[in-house]
Amino acid sequence: MTLNRRQSMGLMAAAMAAPALPAYANTKLKVGALRFTSHAASFVAYERGYFAEEGLDVEFEFFQAAQPMAVAIASGDADFAVTAISGGLISLAEKGAAKVIGGALSEEKGIDGQMILASNAAHEAGLTSPAGLDGKKFGVTQAGSSFHYMGAKIAAAEGVTPEFVPLQKVPAVIGALKSGQIDAWTIVPHIAKPLAGSGAVQAIGMVADYLPDYQVTTVFTSTTNAAEERAKTEAFLRAFSRGADDFNAALVDKTAGDDALEEMVKLIHLYVYTDREYEKAKPSIVNGAMRINANAALNMASVQDQVDWFKAEGLVKDSVTTEMLVDASYVEVIS
Repeated sequence: MTLNRRQSMGLMAAAMAAPALPAYANTKLKVGALRFTSHAASFVAYERGYFAEEGLDVEFEFFQAAQPMAVAIASGDADFAVTAISGGLISLAEKGAAKVIGGALSEEKGIDGQMILASNAAHEAGLTSPAGLDGKKFGVTQAGSSFHYMGAKIAAAEGVTPEFVPLQKVPAVIGALKSGQIDAWTIVPHIAKPLAGSGAVQAIGMVADYLPDYQVTTVFTSTTNAAEERAKTEAFLRAFSRGADDFNAALVDKTAGDDALEEMVKLIHLYVYTDREYEKAKPSIVNGAMRINANAALNMASVQDQVDWFKAEGLVKDSVTTEMLVDASYVEVIS
């Protein structure tokens, strides 16, 4: 068909007016996550279309511990993930398989953070503060997990030596603590507060008192993505950061208003405490909100402390450096 000048100009104008497709239109991604409030930035970015606006077709892959998530990134079974730094993640980074590209959850003064819990049996026997952890059984998912790091740092500050008991998955640790098979544990507030509030366990301290600027979780990906797929990685971080901004405004700073808070809690409930009715889940979600770093900024001083501890414990090679673990070119680095 031959077009006259007017028709040609009309088509050109329509093409110019049409919104440009994102650079990664319809790119499929698997994002690793835990069903924790602390992973809400990803859930918000998905539900509010921020990933889609970047052209990213996201599917979540859910895990029950940090180290298996790191393995999934290295194997290509997941593209991006948010979780704590573990010995497994550091070792994979040392082998050139994974890179931390940003920060997520962090401890912040004035915001209730991770809690130190004791079983009822241990509490009744005198474990009423972290100073009493000597010889006690402290639950962790795996040796070299963030729970191991937190427990060891708390113990060192108190001059005590607990026994670390690996139980592989968070639900298993919860069950062991409630039944008294272990004596203590640390966990994020959306889990800790309901457990303590119900009388199933007892709160005996706060992690922030020992690790006040702890970079609890990070955003990470494969080394290949970080090095060779910059536009895609930046697109992911942009969408993730928008989700974090919405989360912080609604639940941490509470500057977005009551309606926004209610909407945010309902969104998170699609992923967290899905086995509870909304009204029962809401208090735990609201009271368990911790800061997710704006623009995925990364606290490098905390990351360095974690790497140093893993090295000192012989859980990773002495030759490991933070440069092996972190690609600092993507986000603001806090020293």
